[in-house]
Amino acid sequence: MIIVNAQEKWDLLSKKIRNQPFVYLQMYSDVNRHPFQNRISCYYIRTLQNEYIVPVYHNERFSDPIWGANSIHTKEPILVSDLKSYYHKSMITSEEVYDLNWSHYMKTNEPYDFDKHLTNAHHHYYRTHYDKENINDVIPLVKHAEYFSNLSEDLMRSFDKDYDQTILEVLYEIEQNGLYTTDNKMVYSEYNPYTSTGRPSNRFGGMNFAALNKKDGSRKQFISRHKGGVLVEFDFDAYHPRLIGDLVGYDFPNGSAHEHLAKTYGLSYDDGKSLTFKYLYGGITDEIKNNPFFSKVDEYIRGLWKVYKTHDFIESDIYYRKIYRKNMQSMNPNKVFNYKVQLLETENNIKILNTLLPEIENGDYASRLVLYNYDSFLLDFDKEDGLYYLKLVKDILEQDGKYPTKVSMGDNYHEMRDITEKFNA
Repeated sequence: MIIVNAQEKWDLLSKKIRNQPFVYLQMYSDVNRHPFQNRISCYYIRTLQNEYIVPVYHNERFSDPIWGANSIHTKEPILVSDLKSYYHKSMITSEEVYDLNWSHYMKTNEPYDFDKHLTNAHHHYYRTHYDKENINDVIPLVKHAEYFSNLSEDLMRSFDKDYDQTILEVLYEIEQNGLYTTDNKMVYSEYNPYTSTGRPSNRFGGMNFAALNKKDGSRKQFISRHKGGVLVEFDFDAYHPRLIGDLVGYDFPNGSAHEHLAKTYGLSYDDGKSLTFKYLYGGITDEIKNNPFFSKVDEYIRGLWKVYKTHDFIESDIYYRKIYRKNMQSMNPNKVFNYKVQLLETENNIKILNTLLPEIENGDYASRLVLYNYDSFLLDFDKEDGLYYLKLVKDILEQDGKYPTKVSMGDNYHEMRDITEKFNA
């Protein structure tokens, strides 16, 4: 391990990383701060010939200006341990970056255990100084080097550059926008795509952004960052039934999908909606198997169950991600189907967002997409962007009317009012 503590060592390393692929791992100074608001304590580079560690804000840096503190660019491929984190803050940039953690997850359908490589020194400092800022700056540099060396060697075993990383890139774009609060501060969410179903969770700093309570007032703190701005939320209407219709080849007519299904049962809208979710997630009973929609769903579930038992995994339809049988506990046909639908929901959202974000965050608009939760999308809307901007968002989300949305607006995220009719006028 070479500690880069002199100009000549830095110059040599700079040349090497411009001429060959390498592993790049970084340690943030503060274990409690979001990557966007953090700084880099030190970083590690592994080439085919050597391992290097570069102190940046670490206490063992040898001079000012700090060695390696200036960002450099390379045309060579870089292998990192967290692509979203890398995009938030990095000392070395490249157009070709691969996430080793994502490779591991795609192969195993399990999150990688980074903590298993922490040294006794890390555990000691984290336990005894859990409330100290920038604690990683005082943990001995050699202990960071030991951690990085073991981590990189282990992660490299899973590397495959062919896995699609679109979901990581999209989630990063949303994370970096942050949410503005009544305290005149920005807070940042952190999506975790490494879940058993493939549906991202989203929490940071003790806040679960994917499950903000609509009734207890906890949403009221979130407001627009723009002068005179508002928050605008788009919600897919009957999203799961429509996605399932795509899966099984059932075409819903124009209008409300829930109302359409309720009519096939001979029930009111509310009673029919409850029954639809009961059948979809509780199991299809004999009495409903002749229904035109549920007959197709039942046939699909039986076919999916056969595939699952034969191949020991199910595969997504858009990005071809696999969920393995060994990671799914106490499964039955309907449960496997639910996993499949959640995976489809996630990947369809990512596909739509990958189209939406370049159109609405290209420098022409000040508004920002600040939160995505399963079937809803929250925007911090600058009124200067005009109604055209909101119509553009709606059109892209709805995919030519395939996935209708409801729209709500409010001065804060707790007090939102329905404005869908304004778009139908």
